[in-house]
Amino acid sequence: MKLIRWGSAGREKTGVIINDIKYDTSAFGGDYNEDFFETNGLERLAEFIKANAGKLSIIPDSERLGSPIARPSKIICIGLNYADHAKETNAPIPVEPIIFMKSTTALAGPDDAIITPKNSVKTDWEVELAVVIGKKTSYVEEAQALDYVAGYTLHNDVSEREFQIERNGTWDKGKGCDTFAPLGPFLATPDELGDLNKLRLWLKVNGKTMQDGNTSNFIFTIPFVISYVSQFMTLLPGDVISTGTPAGVGLGFNPPIYLKAGDVVELGIDGLGTSRQEVKAYVKN
Repeated sequence: MKLIRWGSAGREKTGVIINDIKYDTSAFGGDYNEDFFETNGLERLAEFIKANAGKLSIIPDSERLGSPIARPSKIICIGLNYADHAKETNAPIPVEPIIFMKSTTALAGPDDAIITPKNSVKTDWEVELAVVIGKKTSYVEEAQALDYVAGYTLHNDVSEREFQIERNGTWDKGKGCDTFAPLGPFLATPDELGDLNKLRLWLKVNGKTMQDGNTSNFIFTIPFVISYVSQFMTLLPGDVISTGTPAGVGLGFNPPIYLKAGDVVELGIDGLGTSRQEVKAYVKN
């Protein structure tokens, strides 16, 4: 299945994509959140769709798409998980995965604007494959890790490099700004994807290709990452783990290239669709 959430921000309804057509499933009840995944929501939703075949309303293409999952308990990210990205940022290859967090208030829809934070001059892009957890787990073995996955989605791990690197402390302050976690357009269940280690991911800025990588270049595979993270924190249904970005980020250029108001970022991953974000400057409401 491909799950979507649609409608105005903060008031999203649920839906699915079947044969490239978007259908409203709001009559199913509830949201795509922790409770949904924890109570076998994917199986119940599949039964609902089967029982209502031919009766579901089509969602107009003009409707906004939100994040395909409601606000999760946490957004966990893996840093420097592609050797080429570590090299371009002059960082050593990690011996163990680097973990940082994005705030849940950073969550945004796939085509929502990226708002550069107040006083930001180094806002950057990062196309990433994100994993959504389907069942509560801790200390899971690598061999069983994929049994706890609900699905996968496209993520732009937007980053403010001055906040992240030059302002002392952890990376989190440059990662969790509002709008810095556009997810979607949809959540694809595992059966929708092929080999997780052979997915192309790409990103363009103003039509120019900046990133063109492949998950075959992971330093740490998805099962390893899930198992590793679960050693340090309980993973709850709906939690997001973003698995790192390939080379081609703005920080890696000489001189660096950063986003400015009016820029357009487009990105995609095999089997997970594409998203598009226009960059806008922060304006106090």
